[in-house]
Amino acid sequence: MLPNRTLEQLIRAAPPEHQDIVIELRSLIAQVAPTVTEKTQGCGFTYYFAERGGTVSAGLCQIFLLPDHVRLAFIHGAFLPDPKHLLEGKTYPKRYVQLTRYDHVPWDDLRDLIEASSRFDPYTQQFR
Repeated sequence: MLPNRTLEQLIRAAPPEHQDIVIELRSLIAQVAPTVTEKTQGCGFTYYFAERGGTVSAGLCQIFLLPDHVRLAFIHGAFLPDPKHLLEGKTYPKRYVQLTRYDHVPWDDLRDLIEASSRFDPYTQQFR
């Protein structure tokens, strides 16, 4: 995971109401996948399993800091179980969840999506 100073610099530009969402997402990702690699990319962070491949082939998820929301994206989201229908998007196979207020974030459901993504193998389209 990135050093705290780097994290602070990246989220400082986000609206204050979104900063806590990013910090909590980052913590959740670290809990679910402690060996994940975190990389800054554009307006956010990319998480992937370096031992399995690169940011796409071994992608876990991405956090984007956008002006009006935080986006939690899954590069292989179309393959993830989504019983609550949280995932949006039409770009196949990427899907995302838009988060605007900390107190409205479905944390347990996001944990389930992150866990499923951590077990997904895009080569076989099966879960480990």
